[in-house]
Amino acid sequence: MWRAASVVTLGVVLTGAVLARTVIAQHQPHGAGPTMPGQDAFGAIAEIVRILDADPATDWSRVDLERLRQHLIDMHEVVLRSSVKPTSIPGGLAVEVTGTGRTVGAIRAMVVPHAVELDRMPSLAAKTEPVTGGVRLTVVARKADDPKVVARIRGLGFAGLMTEGAHHQAHHLAMAKGAALAGHAH
Repeated sequence: MWRAASVVTLGVVLTGAVLARTVIAQHQPHGAGPTMPGQDAFGAIAEIVRILDADPATDWSRVDLERLRQHLIDMHEVVLRSSVKPTSIPGGLAVEVTGTGRTVGAIRAMVVPHAVELDRMPSLAAKTEPVTGGVRLTVVARKADDPKVVARIRGLGFAGLMTEGAHHQAHHLAMAKGAALAGHAH
């Protein structure tokens, strides 16, 4: 009999604990609302603002979030509005990236300095050359006989190669802080 009473009591206590936790979680400010900003550029800017706010050394007289916004627009143009024509070449890939209007300037502002970043990577060699309406990006394996690196370059394609180097976040923060960026048009 005492076992049955203990099981019932334990069940009531556990149910109460679960219900209490649910009610408390529903009333906590951080768990109650949406967490996504709704748009990627807005989210990137919001993240930078949080970082700047958290840094007591932020010099707000130098902060230039409009510069970052323009860069994010360029990123959008290059990724979503450019025309990309890849061609396999010995040791890697050549990609003609072209567009019209604002996209042409965005291509040149983004792809040319990114090729410099790719060229700094130990396994890649990269360069650009102007073409009508954009640039040709050429990326090859430093060791052309390395089939894994060659396959990776081709598998990444243009969009994947543009993500390589993981310098974008630091670049965005430096841009927002008003820092000069060697080799970047914005």
